Amino acid sequence: MRLTKQGHSSVRLEQEGRTLVIDPGAFSEQDAALGADAILVTHEHPDHFDEGRLRAALDANPAAEVWTLRSVAEQMSAAFPGRVHTVGEGDTFSAAGFDIEVHGQLHAVIHPDIPRITNVGYVVDGALFHPGDALTVPDRPVQTLLLPVHAPWNKVGEIIDYVRAVRPARAIDVHDGLLTDIARPVYDRMLGPDGPGVAQAQHGRLAVGESVTL
Repeated sequence: MRLTKQGHSSVRLEQEGRTLVIDPGAFSEQDAALGADAILVTHEHPDHFDEGRLRAALDANPAAEVWTLRSVAEQMSAAFPGRVHTVGEGDTFSAAGFDIEVHGQLHAVIHPDIPRITNVGYVVDGALFHPGDALTVPDRPVQTLLLPVHAPWNKVGEIIDYVRAVRPARAIDVHDGLLTDIARPVYDRMLGPDGPGVAQAQHGRLAVGESVTL
């Protein structure tokens, strides 16, 4: 499986000629979803779900399909009947040849006065987990954790404990669109071997457009 980092929380996964894109939102590239055979969306916040990007991808590829939670599906399904699928925690399905498991139910708490929305994470091929905007610990081991390092709802101590709880072989940064370059070495140090420790997980980050083979 080849993983390419896209802007903010979006990634592109490629395997055996098929392409899966997760969370092509407004902070990712305008063409982030184009060329996808399947698209997964974790929740409705605009930095994860941009209707225009999804529509462009579905128009460009009449065989492309979307899997997401109800709040997003309701905004897309009328325009693309039969191609937008509603999923929730515990569901399993195949998307563009990738085996997907759904984990999680709710977005992380931003503030007690802000109502929580639904959020799901996706385990791909039993090996990679994208949690969306939550610190969901999947009830199965994963080799690669896509780690939401910076958001209005988290702090670095919670991120360290999250990696310890999931215990992946590697953690790769996502949800980093609001980080300036001056902040990145701080996160690299805290999550790297000179930090408090993240259960032996190898921490890394990819520049936008950079790829790694998992």
